Amino acid sequence: MAFHIKNPETDALARKVASLKKIGLTEAVHVALAHELEREQGKPSLVDLGVQFCRDLRARGDSAKGQPVDKAFRDSLYEDT
Repeated sequence: MAFHIKNPETDALARKVASLKKIGLTEAVHVALAHELEREQGKPSLVDLGVQFCRDLRARGDSAKGQPVDKAFRDSLYEDT
């Protein structure tokens, strides 16, 4: 199966990687794509990031020191100053 790189800059990058690693162009593209896929799949999802953020906030807080929040306090958060 043929694979053509039409972008000159991309072609130059592939050739530079292949030259530095002393491998063929196909192998250079394969390695680069495999690394990028591994990097992307290793990222946590936005849901995971949100859950961790909530856990971190909860761990930093101390519910024993908290004060009850009433409607007046909540309303004061939205007042223009």
